[in-house]
Amino acid sequence: MTDLARIRDDLAEEQQVLDRIVSGLTPDQWAAPTPSEGWTVADQIGHLTYFDGAAAQAITEPEAFAASIDELVRGGVDIDALTLHRGLAPPELLDAWRRNRARLAEAATGLDEGARVAWYGPSMSARSFLTARLMEVWAHGQDVVDAVGAHRDSSDRLAHIARLGVITRGWSYVNRGLPAPGGEVGVDLVAPSGERWQFGPTDAPDRISGPAVDFCLVVTQRRNVEDTRLVVEGEAARDWMSRAQAFAGPATDGPAPAGGPGRATAPGPGAG
Repeated sequence: MTDLARIRDDLAEEQQVLDRIVSGLTPDQWAAPTPSEGWTVADQIGHLTYFDGAAAQAITEPEAFAASIDELVRGGVDIDALTLHRGLAPPELLDAWRRNRARLAEAATGLDEGARVAWYGPSMSARSFLTARLMEVWAHGQDVVDAVGAHRDSSDRLAHIARLGVITRGWSYVNRGLPAPGGEVGVDLVAPSGERWQFGPTDAPDRISGPAVDFCLVVTQRRNVEDTRLVVEGEAARDWMSRAQAFAGPATDGPAPAGGPGRATAPGPGAG
């Protein structure tokens, strides 16, 4: 199996995990507020619905996708109404998400390993593009899990998100108008399976170590590093964890230390 095929399969599985959670929710739970300020559970699924459809279009109809970006940028449209599908009742919304996921899965089967896909901002490699979709469904799924008190097992699919979190270290600074950081930070994570995932030099004085799930929660701004089991050593590592942003869009800050879920921001449509 190629790396791209594995990401595609893991994306589909991560979507199905969240589907199983939301398909059993009551109307009140669909309307429940989530840690992403101003968003309900339904808004989280609406966001995924829109951008999974946009991702399918970006692969198969790049000119139409470019026109859709112009529509968003021009203004004059209610972006939340457009991208969150707030006019749909939960059963209709779930059906719409499933249709757009199927469109994305079909489009992704035609992607080549070396392909680049236009997105919001710079184009992305096929691997990064699908990884960003996996990151989004997992991060928004965390908001849903936190909102309704559901349980979601961690899996080694997190490897894709952890890797994305590492390679977007520089982006977390550039996106804030800051120079990319110098030096390297070693990252040593324990996967849900118990496997060790190591990134960067193993002898770097600046290091981050601990559970992979906690690292992924920080880089997707779903937890403050102080509320995790991560061990962060060195000023460069601490500064990174205070700014980490593995998704595209304007620079945002994660939740303040809260001893729990805290406030989260809504990731943009992907990461470069």
